[in-house]
Amino acid sequence: MASRPEPPGDSAGARTAAAPSAATVAGPVAGPVAGPVAGPVAGPVAGPVAGHGDVRADRSSDREGRALLARAAELVAVPSVSRSEQAIADLVQAVLSEHPELHVERLGDSVVARTALGRSRRVVLAGHLDTVPPFEDPTARVEGDVLWGLGSVDMKGGLAVLLDLATTVVDPAVDVTWVFYACEEIDRSENALAWMAAHRPDVLAGDAAVLLEPTGGVVEAGCQGTARVEVRVRGRRAHTARPWMGVNAVHRLAGVLDVLNAYRPRQVELDGCVYTEQLQAVRVTGGVAGNVVPDDAAVTVNFRFAPDRDVAGALAALEDVFRGALGAGDTLEVTDIAGGAPPGLGHPVLAALVEATGTPARAKLGWTDVATFASAGVPAVNFGPGDPLLAHTPDEHVSAAELVAIRRVLGQVIGEAARRGV
Repeated sequence: MASRPEPPGDSAGARTAAAPSAATVAGPVAGPVAGPVAGPVAGPVAGPVAGHGDVRADRSSDREGRALLARAAELVAVPSVSRSEQAIADLVQAVLSEHPELHVERLGDSVVARTALGRSRRVVLAGHLDTVPPFEDPTARVEGDVLWGLGSVDMKGGLAVLLDLATTVVDPAVDVTWVFYACEEIDRSENALAWMAAHRPDVLAGDAAVLLEPTGGVVEAGCQGTARVEVRVRGRRAHTARPWMGVNAVHRLAGVLDVLNAYRPRQVELDGCVYTEQLQAVRVTGGVAGNVVPDDAAVTVNFRFAPDRDVAGALAALEDVFRGALGAGDTLEVTDIAGGAPPGLGHPVLAALVEATGTPARAKLGWTDVATFASAGVPAVNFGPGDPLLAHTPDEHVSAAELVAIRRVLGQVIGEAARRGV
């Protein structure tokens, strides 16, 4: 990342010009959308979700849900495939800039807003602006209290919650940094949060962080590390009519594949969360021609390792796994590796978040940018609306109830933390 001095999505450095209004940026939303779209939702909402017997609370929840759904639909209506986040960043900047209590900064196609209230703690709430490329029709549509469309789960529902919190909680118990960043869905070398960690670490500074990845409303603590390695074995070329003159490298991969088939995942429990390691072959290459015994073959392996291992420990574990299957001249080459993140649930802010959900935290399966925060010394968890199994599928959808639930929990944590001993 150090070789890229400018933030992703910007060819001329951070923008300082006033952003256009939300109305000039957002595209049309298919289907009826109830409630206001541009501008904040009136009044902060904090505390536990109201009981079903309270009619006034139910009506308030309905209004809140419609407003959050409308904001999410507005965001889904703005295409933002990775590297094309300018329009949605303009929209986010316009909404945040209406609030003078926030210091708003544009970094390429990322937007950061901060409070400066002099609180004893600072919490970072973050979400990515980009989506994967569309499958079919990416148009946002609202059916009843459900929003359908590309990015509704991953993660524009979460962005709607962030925008609502940023513009309605005017006197939080902690200082808050709101980070809306570009290029999460593509190669890490282009990830704007990683760019901030390398070039603007002040942006990510905080006591704890929450990344609004879709988790179904359950705190998913930390994340696994990930490594891709190429296990390459050597042979000796020969004519296929005289194979005894050579050594078939493709056949030698059988030993490597046997190791993978025999692999038994290691499990480790951290802060009450069980992380299960995984080791899978994801690509096989080899062969020269139809009449040549191949002298070279490789299998690419993806290792998802528990966050109690650092990068060096993960590589050492891989070397141990494959040691018996490799011979002279064979190699194990790392093509990509990123460390994981520990759960961090011992931090009082994150412990309060878990308590507010009423559900025990679970381990995050996969790698997320909580690892970027962890590498910067900030404990972080994943917590956001939407079923993670729907992410990157044509069936992405999120309900108003899911948005309200996440908004209220986060509002409680940042707005009432002082009263809860945090």
